[in-house]
Amino acid sequence: MVKSLSAPKNATACLIFQDQTVLWGYGFGAFGQAIGEICFNTAMSGYQEILTDPSYSKQIITFTCPHIGNIGINDKDMESHTIHAQGLIVRNDITMPSNWRSQKSLTDWLSQHNVIGIHGIDTRALTQRIRDNGAENVLIAYPESGTFDFDTLFNELNTAEDMAGLDLAKTVSCQAPYTWCEPTYNFEDRPQRPLDKHVVVIDYGVKHNILRMLVDQGCHLTVVPCSTSAQEIMDLQPDGILLSNGPGDPAATGQYAVPIIQDLLAHNIPIFGICLGHQLLALALGGKTQKLEFGHRGANHPVKNLATGLVEITSQNHGFVVLPDSLPEHVEQTHISLFDGTNEGLKLTGKPVFSVQHHPEASPGPQDSYYLFEQFLKTLSHTKQKAA
Repeated sequence: MVKSLSAPKNATACLIFQDQTVLWGYGFGAFGQAIGEICFNTAMSGYQEILTDPSYSKQIITFTCPHIGNIGINDKDMESHTIHAQGLIVRNDITMPSNWRSQKSLTDWLSQHNVIGIHGIDTRALTQRIRDNGAENVLIAYPESGTFDFDTLFNELNTAEDMAGLDLAKTVSCQAPYTWCEPTYNFEDRPQRPLDKHVVVIDYGVKHNILRMLVDQGCHLTVVPCSTSAQEIMDLQPDGILLSNGPGDPAATGQYAVPIIQDLLAHNIPIFGICLGHQLLALALGGKTQKLEFGHRGANHPVKNLATGLVEITSQNHGFVVLPDSLPEHVEQTHISLFDGTNEGLKLTGKPVFSVQHHPEASPGPQDSYYLFEQFLKTLSHTKQKAA
């Protein structure tokens, strides 16, 4: 039996931890409750892109930036067709939108998608807790009745699945192949390149901006479900293959994804992996992955390119990493994190195959790593010339 807890005056929502810590605040968005792995994101902007990133499936996001909501929501900045985060935690009450592109408020948008938020939480202290204790499941409760059944809430929280061992790619991947030809949002009315390269994107939870930037490079795309066989992919006659980002434990997704990737590696075809795609490529090459204590999520992470010696400021969102010591001799580490020295990129010797842990498409974030899309395009062109 959980001891009786009464809400402070005017509090309408609470954040509950597995050790029975309860933080009180004020709910917004949809009524109800949400359980997910808590994480924090240090980006100063881009909350819409973050919330719609499929890689945040089953997670509750703490925004370290205190002012969330000030640019509202618009149709152009979606990274998928819906919100994938389970909920969000912010310091201040949601800011009213004040931006010429805004079409609706963040609060209304969350309500429409049945997503719960809580404000009034000390997000600095919460971020320190995550750093000290690691990622853990939490529960946000925002009951329409205003009453809290803590016995039931704690029981539901303590029986929730942990992220380790979860294959979430199948829950967010497309159910059937589709084509994509939409470029990035064009403020400058610049001319579009002819789409003369065909790339197959294996969808483990792909962000729309990855697709847009490939189109900017002159690629027309076929996006396929994550369990599509190598033979089905090669039957599409692609010039290259992209292994997308996505949520969950790469070892769990790898049970079906790794054999497919290994079959594709037998062909002399360019392959580019991003985030989960990077981890799955590493597993297919014989490497190993492990879960981080609290993950890398933000738009200000410094990464060193080991070939050039240059430092790139990158956008990141991952809770698992590749162990560089586990990689075989014919796989070269290409990038490392300057925060903790973890692996951020690799390439396969003698083949046009490479991947990165960070997000070169940003959205939100800097574009220091955009050159990776150009690098991928060069491998497409070079391989096609050799084949001809």
